[in-house]
Amino acid sequence: MADENNTPVFQIQRMYLKDLSLEQPNAPQILLEQTQPQVDINLALSAEPVAEGVFEVCVTATVTTKVGEKTLFLIEAKQAGIFEIRNVPQEQVEGILGIVCPQMIYPYLRAIVSDVCTRAGFPPVLLSEVNFQAMFEAQQAQREAAAAAAAPTLN
Repeated sequence: MADENNTPVFQIQRMYLKDLSLEQPNAPQILLEQTQPQVDINLALSAEPVAEGVFEVCVTATVTTKVGEKTLFLIEAKQAGIFEIRNVPQEQVEGILGIVCPQMIYPYLRAIVSDVCTRAGFPPVLLSEVNFQAMFEAQQAQREAAAAAAAPTLN
């Protein structure tokens, strides 16, 4: 086995759609509106250990489309993957979970969101490309700044 000789291991065990929700709370009346809708897109990442050396990574997209103050449609899609990561230094594991895994998952999420919009009778919402490395580095910097701010100072 790979563990016996300490060879680094990184494998996709499975990719899957973990959760999908479509809501059209103001249909059918709002569907008659001719106003251009406002689209708001939020992304979130999570990574959780499942077993020793096995992690679930999820990328969630929440797409809220409104006409004025009324919601036209709301989509929440959560695409996940199970990844085996063994014999890799912890600081590299964090980068793999925060950059590499989301980059592998995200194209599936983009396709799902676009497809759900189309199937719901709307033009597709195309999620833009995401630089997960820049996101990861920004989160690291925020954590470091928060830790520095929380650290007691000696006078």
